Amino acid sequence: MFVNRVFPPDRGATGRCLADLGGRLAAAGWRVTVVTDGETSRPDAPAGIAVHRTGGAVPERGRPTVRAYLDSLCRLTGLALRLPRHDVIVTMTDPPMLALAGPMLAARHGAASLHWCHDLYPDLLPVLGVGMPAAVLGLARHGMARALRRHDRVVAIGRCMRDRIAAMGVAADRLALLPNWPDPVIRPQSAAGNGFRRSLGLEDGDGRILVAYSGTLGLAHPMNGVLDAAARLQESDPALLFLLTGEGRGFAAVEEAARSRGLRNLRRLPWQPAGRLAESLSAADLHLVTMDPAADGMMVPSKLAGVQAAGRPCLFLGPRCGEAAAQVADCGLTIDPFDGAAIADAVRAYAADPGRRAVEGALAARRAAGWTADHAAAAFADLAAGAARGRGTAKRAVRPVMGKAAASSVEGRPVPNA
Repeated sequence: MFVNRVFPPDRGATGRCLADLGGRLAAAGWRVTVVTDGETSRPDAPAGIAVHRTGGAVPERGRPTVRAYLDSLCRLTGLALRLPRHDVIVTMTDPPMLALAGPMLAARHGAASLHWCHDLYPDLLPVLGVGMPAAVLGLARHGMARALRRHDRVVAIGRCMRDRIAAMGVAADRLALLPNWPDPVIRPQSAAGNGFRRSLGLEDGDGRILVAYSGTLGLAHPMNGVLDAAARLQESDPALLFLLTGEGRGFAAVEEAARSRGLRNLRRLPWQPAGRLAESLSAADLHLVTMDPAADGMMVPSKLAGVQAAGRPCLFLGPRCGEAAAQVADCGLTIDPFDGAAIADAVRAYAADPGRRAVEGALAARRAAGWTADHAAAAFADLAAGAARGRGTAKRAVRPVMGKAAASSVEGRPVPNA
């Protein structure tokens, strides 16, 4: 049983990862249930997964309020408590603090409990601008650490996150590393003849260079340096075009700042449907991924995997010692997200060197191909089966088989940059 606030057709990176993983587990013989928010009449997807929706609303745009998150936590927990017994309970990190419910749900079901950590709360809340008294934040941190220590397994999506969770007292033999993977629909495509580029007025051979940011833009994704770089390049490099595509609370401030600066080399597009994802990512010559350095160890930008699967180099604007910085080594650069001059210099250098873009893009694509949804599902199945055996439920669990791809340890699998 997976518990998470969003699941397709609702938007959200955690929901997409859950659909990828759950569908493959179901195809391998697991009985998979998803407990999620949303209207009960929404279709189940992918095939083989039993989806139970609470009936609670899932906002289509923006970010829920704290009250909405708390309501979602209560709805999800209540529904999961009422369902028939499962062998393994997996809590995710939407809504925040959902890990607190995991041990209780596991006790109710007599099950093993896993926490699949995409964002580490409550530590991430101050970075997102959620203010709370120091005493309350301290109590929340204590409660989270205690809950994580009670889970049979805790799955982190990056080494920096794994190390931070270990510092909270979670035993090493209960910690596993399982990075996110690119959306399976993304494949490298040539920019020549790209319909998405043509829709922007960029024609083959016109010498224009497209620098893109694609995905959610929240409060943990600083864009001041990008705006500064665009302002610096507007007159000196008129062939450069910045494109911001997606949704999130951060876009309104970026759009207003771009207007106030009079930026003519920056365009904005809304969220694009999944059917255009590969084409839109391949339309860019260079991608930008941002993360507030204060969030190091609390999150890993999931959009980076998609950028690399599209075969494009990337400027990671974030902490130099984090997971994303390791992933862009040799196929991109890591730069201070607030250093507009350095960002402008890097963009100008990539624009002038098509050979470098081609070489680094090819390396990025090979790196992404080394860790796919199939690899992750095999590793996760192994983890779940091990946790179930540890709880004495192995006889009840259905076959956790993913062919020869299954491994005895996630740490022994060729996880990229692990």
